[in-house]
Amino acid sequence: MRDLGAGFRYLGKGQRWVARHGKQFGFGLLPGLITLVLYAAALVALALWGEDLVTWATPFADDWSSPWAGLFRGFLTVVLFALGLLLSVLTFTAVTLLIGQPFYENLSEKVDRDVSPDGTAPESGLPLWRELWISGRDSLRIVVRALVWGVLLFALGFIPVIGQTVVPVIGFLVTGFFLTEELTAVALQRRGVELRERLRLLRSRKTLVWGFGTPLAVAFLVPFVAVFLMPGAVAGATLMARDLLGEETAGDGSEESEEEGVSS
Repeated sequence: MRDLGAGFRYLGKGQRWVARHGKQFGFGLLPGLITLVLYAAALVALALWGEDLVTWATPFADDWSSPWAGLFRGFLTVVLFALGLLLSVLTFTAVTLLIGQPFYENLSEKVDRDVSPDGTAPESGLPLWRELWISGRDSLRIVVRALVWGVLLFALGFIPVIGQTVVPVIGFLVTGFFLTEELTAVALQRRGVELRERLRLLRSRKTLVWGFGTPLAVAFLVPFVAVFLMPGAVAGATLMARDLLGEETAGDGSEESEEEGVSS
């Protein structure tokens, strides 16, 4: 439970950091806004032409008697849009981070320099194209994992009672885990930590990860909220990455000390 609270505090610390650094916050909004426009256009297109796509994909239902063909295709259209919406939630962070790699890389480095005792930040030493390739490759691997979970949970959602209670909770935990992986990857890739090792680190501190990522997953259901929280989420994930690696952070325990001073 202590790790759960610590994860949530990192989320808050990240938002406070960007609030104190307005320029970084402003630049950090751009990738999210671009991704939001792209995803909104894709979902609108799916809503407008999804029924036509389903009709084209189910010619065998043309000879069905009324109203079965319409009900069947209507159900598939709803399922198609729901899957598109689920896919957009699962991939929004990955796509935003890929589009905004230079922005978020710079933001993460500034956070590292700000909290590092010696004022330095780890650097990958790789050219930008190589960093983009690694980020895109790893993001694709994570998205595939997330999609497998997404399809499984979507199917389990049709189970009475469990599908409406337990499954949504598991869904938010899973989404929170993968969101955290994508966000901490910005800082961990600069340190040369490979995907497999990143996943091992996160699994070793699941409650910390859930405390950070699950509230973010809930907030990210609202697209505009996701855009405004992204810069702070990257900052908070950088702070958490330092914790996962056991790196010393200047000011550790300052908030707790202040609280103790007030209480005394």
